[in-house]
Amino acid sequence: MTLAKRIIPCLDVAGGRVVKGVNFKDLKDAGDPVELAKKYGLEGADELTFLDISASVEERETTLEIVRKTAEQVFIPLTVGGGIRSAENVNELLRAGADKISINTAAIARPDLINEISDRFGNQVLVLSVDARRAQTKSGFEVTTHGGRQSAGLDALAWIGDAILRGVGEILLNSMDADGTKSGFDIEMLSAVRKISSVPVIASGGAGKISDFAEALTAGADAVLAASVFHFGELRISDVKNDLAKRGFPIRA
Repeated sequence: MTLAKRIIPCLDVAGGRVVKGVNFKDLKDAGDPVELAKKYGLEGADELTFLDISASVEERETTLEIVRKTAEQVFIPLTVGGGIRSAENVNELLRAGADKISINTAAIARPDLINEISDRFGNQVLVLSVDARRAQTKSGFEVTTHGGRQSAGLDALAWIGDAILRGVGEILLNSMDADGTKSGFDIEMLSAVRKISSVPVIASGGAGKISDFAEALTAGADAVLAASVFHFGELRISDVKNDLAKRGFPIRA
């Protein structure tokens, strides 16, 4: 059975509001997370990703109350990330209504966290979020932290390979070079990760026009994540899905 390709709106939340910028800078208010989540659920999104982008920078945990309210409004899988530092944080978020958990900065600081979460809850709940950019590393890509503000000193492909062995169930690959630019997904990076990944890969960063989604799926993405093009009404989820279906991709109606 061929698995349907997924379209995933991303809610980047800071200070209780959905925000979006370019390369994580010049953030603009895009609305209320609970209202947007409800809207995307009705419009046919396959999943939702909720990232508390200021949690790691401010060294605090993800806002449980917003997660709870969002989970009450949507009936599709909800992935939550930002400020998760322990298996207990994961437990709280799953109890608040999250279906999957995305980790980034904390896993880089302490890779054993991946093993702990995977061993306790199963790898199906664990998404590794990788904010990668071009750099002078073995693969040509490095990992960044703190919303792309700092280099983690890790080769992106080596890190992803290690994380898969430790038990992550999915890779959310965000191109920091393409993020918010609307110039298309980083196909070169995506293809390189696809070659080494035994788990599903979600492409993120750069969605601008409808054909960008098909390009990412052709390059090996199992799902495509986008934010500003949906938040500001430039593209509709139904139009993206119709285009992909016409091109022969398996899509959930």
